[in-house]
Amino acid sequence: MKKIAFLLSFLMIFSVFTPAVMAKDKKKEKTELTEEDKARLVEIENRIEEIKATDFSDLTKEERRALKNELKEMKVEARERGGGVYLSIGAIIIIILLLILLL
Repeated sequence: MKKIAFLLSFLMIFSVFTPAVMAKDKKKEKTELTEEDKARLVEIENRIEEIKATDFSDLTKEERRALKNELKEMKVEARERGGGVYLSIGAIIIIILLLILLL
């Protein structure tokens, strides 16, 4: 039984980490932000605070939709500029299952 659990965990490790290593992007290895990126992130944060402070009951449907689209675009831009490590839900579940099996 232990051999089967060991082999299954070994198989899961290779099936999870091999595609991640192969899909490694050189662009994501950049960890330092330039002054321009830092300034843009501050601008995005300030704009988000402005949007949060607005009263949406006074806006029309089109204006609310435009604000929503603007927030989505800023979120994508902030992720691209900010970097960071993101784990999917599936990867987190597999890691937890492996820890349970091994411990």
